[in-house]
Amino acid sequence: MMEKDDTAVVEEKEKEEKNVHKKEMKEAEERRMRRRPSRGRRTFTPDDSRKPEWIPKTKLGQEVLGGKYSDIEQILKSGQLILEPEITDHLIPDIKSEVIYIGGSPGKGGGIRRTATKRTVRMHKSGRRFKLTSVTVVGNESGIIGIGKASSREHKTALEKALSQAKMNVISARNGCGSWECQCGEGHSIPFKTSARCGTVKVTLIPGPKGLGLVATSPVKKILTLAGVRDVWAKSEGNTKARSNLVYAAFEALRNLKRTKGDI
Repeated sequence: MMEKDDTAVVEEKEKEEKNVHKKEMKEAEERRMRRRPSRGRRTFTPDDSRKPEWIPKTKLGQEVLGGKYSDIEQILKSGQLILEPEITDHLIPDIKSEVIYIGGSPGKGGGIRRTATKRTVRMHKSGRRFKLTSVTVVGNESGIIGIGKASSREHKTALEKALSQAKMNVISARNGCGSWECQCGEGHSIPFKTSARCGTVKVTLIPGPKGLGLVATSPVKKILTLAGVRDVWAKSEGNTKARSNLVYAAFEALRNLKRTKGDI
């Protein structure tokens, strides 16, 4: 019986020595980490894991963050350039975006399967170089509309850059009711007929009566919906298969609604 008791005591002492050794090793590792230089890196604690706030880099961004502008219409009327997409996000938190499917690949059984990016290839001595281009439209469905185009070697990067460009290229589109069939005076359509051209594509927008809807192709519908236009006829001419030109022509047509003499 005495031999068994002595063995148990020895095992308990060994366990205690191991625990003490582990504790000393842990304390030594902590002291070593505290003495190690940070090398310019920022250490994040659980309380510091929140998303960093927007730090404006331009004078306009500082004024917006300071509360000088409460509406993006004030900036557009003043004619200042928006060089930070965060300005649009700050003034229009509920802004929406749509990707225009400008690319395409051959589908099964013929036809074209539309893609969000258009791929182009250049030949070099080292091989092929690919570039992806995307077009994105943003708007608040109440008169504010923007469009952006960007290219990159990666699909996700091209979409993000196009979205940022669209938020920096916003305009104010004029809504109204210019249809002789309706004449209700509400802002469900456009005040008068307008047209614009981009490349070989020409888009003409004609005001329609209430309840008509958007009589237009899918890319033009996206930009008109985000601009807050609900009833309109859209006529397109030229090489409409070039969707980027088609959308840019529709965007310029909406911009031309502001280029008038006097208050119409």
